Amino acid sequence: MKQSVNYIKHLEAWSDMICCDNRLTPHHISLYYAMFHQWNLAKFQNPISICRSELMLACKIGSANTYTKCLKQLDHWGYIEYKPSYNPMRGSLVNLYNFDNSTDKGSDKGTVKGAVIAVRPSLNSINYKKHSKPIKQERVKSKFSPPSIDQVKEFFLEMKSTVVEAEKFHNHFESNGWLVGGKAKMKNWQAAARNWIKRSESFNPSSTTKDRLHINDDKDYATPL
Repeated sequence: MKQSVNYIKHLEAWSDMICCDNRLTPHHISLYYAMFHQWNLAKFQNPISICRSELMLACKIGSANTYTKCLKQLDHWGYIEYKPSYNPMRGSLVNLYNFDNSTDKGSDKGTVKGAVIAVRPSLNSINYKKHSKPIKQERVKSKFSPPSIDQVKEFFLEMKSTVVEAEKFHNHFESNGWLVGGKAKMKNWQAAARNWIKRSESFNPSSTTKDRLHINDDKDYATPL
């Protein structure tokens, strides 16, 4: 049965369906375009008779199993109606549906199933998205930015430390390229600063030998021992 098909509108609708349906592979797409070309040569007459060797050559599919699998899947997913022939003297038949939804319904003279399939992509676009695999978002790694001396001083004062220690910290890491242990690149300077403050407190200059030995400066050395 001959149909009135707008060549451009049909291919535009088919291209939209390719984008929505992640089940389609390059094999499905090339096979469909090869069949559409034959359908166009037949002036959009349905059904068309297909020859496996000709279609495989046109769509660049080298495996007969892949070719048959793609035909059956295109039929199962509603893109074509595949009528296989098991007679070697008779080719298989294929019905192609008009995907141009902008044309009048009266111009679509295909099969009843064809009229239903013509509007199926718009109804099933949500279902196609359910089959799609979620796109993995790449983690954006934050780039380390060395702090200024003023930022370091402000942080050290907030941590109840001194400006002197802040300058020591900044000068040390500024000189070695902000490397932790002289090897690994620093990722968090605030954490390194907290460790610096803890180490500096353990070596507090106020803890002199005099304090550790508990020497009394007011001792009267005139007193006999």
